[in-house]
Amino acid sequence: MNTLIEVNNLSRQFGHHRAVDNVSFSLNKGEVLGFLGPNGAGKSTTMKMICGNLSPTAGEIKINGYDILDQPKLAKAELGFLPDIPPLYSDLTVDEFLSYCAKLHGLRKKAIQQSVTRGKQKCGLSDMGNRLIANLSKGYQQRVGIAQAILHNPSVIILDEPTVGLDPIQILEIRELIRELGKEHSVILSTHILPEVQHSCSRVQIIHRGKLVLNESIDGLSQLMSSSSLLVRFGQPPELDLIQALEHVTGIEALEQQQYRISHHQGSTISEHIAILAVNQQWGLLELMPEKHDMEHIFLSITQDPSNHE
Repeated sequence: MNTLIEVNNLSRQFGHHRAVDNVSFSLNKGEVLGFLGPNGAGKSTTMKMICGNLSPTAGEIKINGYDILDQPKLAKAELGFLPDIPPLYSDLTVDEFLSYCAKLHGLRKKAIQQSVTRGKQKCGLSDMGNRLIANLSKGYQQRVGIAQAILHNPSVIILDEPTVGLDPIQILEIRELIRELGKEHSVILSTHILPEVQHSCSRVQIIHRGKLVLNESIDGLSQLMSSSSLLVRFGQPPELDLIQALEHVTGIEALEQQQYRISHHQGSTISEHIAILAVNQQWGLLELMPEKHDMEHIFLSITQDPSNHE
């Protein structure tokens, strides 16, 4: 595996407040990492340290093998960054702006036109070169912002809230662009929009109170999201001891109007056993429905878990 980002034991102290607490992770070429966290969790502080805009109190950051403290110019040259508000000059055309950005990235004169053409092609801007940025839609302005981040062909691309303010069609287009970029680079997608992670990323991390509380592949996340509880409603009051005695049942919660939440081990199927039991005991089975745990449910359960608040 070609590891493009290594973050080891990263911490950042502001006075007595530890905003980032001993965070470690790595990212390989071809991976798109969704980086999530509630406000004040330490997400922005971590991103600033990875970009070299903020020095860590402790720890190590390497971008494509270059230590960002010991070799800052070489490390930052491997980074492309799109902030949440793209730094666009609205009175320039797309070509003028991208050429200017290519110069800022230190590209030589002969390489500038080639890099601008490639950036426009990747971002679906090939026919937009002579358009004023001020006259572009929000979606196309976001594409210009992504194009400036990839002009120098960086190893790592960091995108901060890239789909905020876009309409549904524009969001789908940017998601597809992110997936394409992820094939040739490492991408970190910082977002508050939880479905964005499911659609665009191959891995997800959640930071809370400065600590990483989840670091999981999307496949692993899908398993977490698969049902581990059932909503059941009976016509007659059931004998809960009989349900509790079923294999793989881990708990029963009484709700209202003869409805119960039955928790069970991940991956087990107990619906059939409950249905048979209800028929045999003449409880009158009215409802039997797997309960889905979506991304929002997992995010809230992790960030509101008291064990993660220490």
